[in-house]
Amino acid sequence: MRFIVIAVLVILSNISISWLFNQPQDVGEDVPEGKLNSLSFAPFREGQSPLEEKFATEAQIDEDLRLLADKTHTIRTYSSAENMFVTPKLAGKYGLNMIQGAWLGYGKKDNNEEIEALIDAANTYPDVIKRVIVGNEVLLRGDLKPEQVLEYIRRVKQAVKQPVSYADVWSMYLKHPELIKEVDFITIHILPYWEDEPIPVEEAPGHIDRIYKQVRAEADEIAPGKPILIGESGWPGKGRQRGSAVPSIVNEAMFIRGLIKVATENGFDYNIVEAFNQPWKSNLEGVVGANWGLYSSERKEVFPLTGPVYENDDWYELCIFSSLFLLMAAFAFRKQLLTLDWQIVLGYFVFAQILGVLLIVQIDELFYTSYSHWQRFITLAGALFNAALSGLILFKLINQLTQNVIHPKLGNWLYRIFFVFGAFALYKTMGLAINGRYISFPVELAAIPVISLIALIFAHFWASKQLSIKSLSIENLIGTDINRINNDTWLGYALLVMAPILVFGESYAFFVARDLIQAYPGTAERIRVALSFALGNQQLVMWLVCLLIIALPFLYPLNSTKEEIDQP
Repeated sequence: MRFIVIAVLVILSNISISWLFNQPQDVGEDVPEGKLNSLSFAPFREGQSPLEEKFATEAQIDEDLRLLADKTHTIRTYSSAENMFVTPKLAGKYGLNMIQGAWLGYGKKDNNEEIEALIDAANTYPDVIKRVIVGNEVLLRGDLKPEQVLEYIRRVKQAVKQPVSYADVWSMYLKHPELIKEVDFITIHILPYWEDEPIPVEEAPGHIDRIYKQVRAEADEIAPGKPILIGESGWPGKGRQRGSAVPSIVNEAMFIRGLIKVATENGFDYNIVEAFNQPWKSNLEGVVGANWGLYSSERKEVFPLTGPVYENDDWYELCIFSSLFLLMAAFAFRKQLLTLDWQIVLGYFVFAQILGVLLIVQIDELFYTSYSHWQRFITLAGALFNAALSGLILFKLINQLTQNVIHPKLGNWLYRIFFVFGAFALYKTMGLAINGRYISFPVELAAIPVISLIALIFAHFWASKQLSIKSLSIENLIGTDINRINNDTWLGYALLVMAPILVFGESYAFFVARDLIQAYPGTAERIRVALSFALGNQQLVMWLVCLLIIALPFLYPLNSTKEEIDQP
């Protein structure tokens, strides 16, 4: 009976904590009428990509626009050719206005096709298409030269009656003021998350206000009173943190409502990016690039435009599965647990529940951010890896607590798992350090190995009543004979060495950013700012902690005797 009571108490505690940390959040004033002024629309679903020329069908576009009619007054598109030629007709069907775009890139033939399609659409549907945009971030990508962009703008202006613009990040308009002279309205992108000096979500509306007014002042010196459209502004709901800019669903909703409040108070014209999460962008920008939508790629609402917002509205399902994990562990080891004091059983159940929570959260998070068969295969492999480690650790600890003989192969299994994960952590850290702009920190995958090592450290201390760096060797923590790889201490030291290299790589990426150089021309000051962005990244700091804990068991050499290792 006591055994059941303890299990129930741990499960109820898990439910209570999950409920507490998943309360609906107040993210600001409701969007007026629950509808946006304008919303970026690209109809790509999972398995579709402009890179592979796999496009949505007319029926799918129709379905999307019917959904968006309740969310926005206007949609902004980025292409006019391929499957997008049907969009104006369907948008008119649902009472949506359009800012029609033409995609420009390296290929002159493709550019000509886009321009002709844009002109045709604008002249065929003047009651739907109110403005047109020729090119999107072409200069930022370096696809075309400014004079080439201007040539396309002039060509469209001569052929359509609607106002014509070009869209790019706000700094490009300041760098190329000739654009201001040519366009009928100025279209700037202000994305605080992607700024060279990342902006926290709480400060983002103020940043939007400052940048808009800065561009307004510059533009008025060249073309007084020319309209300005914030062509893209938004916040990612998932992915890698940059400085103090943290992706989350709550932050995404908070940013949009804050932006709309500032826009309403100042009369700013704006367009939110974007309607739907774009799985194909993960190939270019990682997890963060695929998660800017009001809807998921499956067309499920990510967050509402009115009322409170949940970071994870299916938290109770995760509680159920993580509690089942605890119950399975309790059933598997019930005979051994019944022989232990209630305090030890409680500690064991708490640890098992933590493992269950981490495993289920990892599966939920990583499958949500997997966008291809290969990515799902990697996620599944990681889940099986962590599930196996969880089971082996629970088996190891129950045998240690009951002082039973431990299976001789258990040590080798655990050792191989920790070694493989250490090698994986080294590989991921190298990628993060060299070019980690679009690589997420794999904290979810690391959580169970790290927690398992911490549990082994506590178990070793509980058994030996002594703790030292030497005693934290992999042999001592596992507690059985293992076949270590000769000189595997290189792994521990490599992980420790990569930690400062990662901090340097993250800092250097900020240090050489164009806007940061202009804002902080002094080297010493720029180093300080860049380093503060790196060390202010909570995800990075968590990963550094993971590296330290994973490295510790591999730091002590294989050729040490057990007597040396056991010495305090």
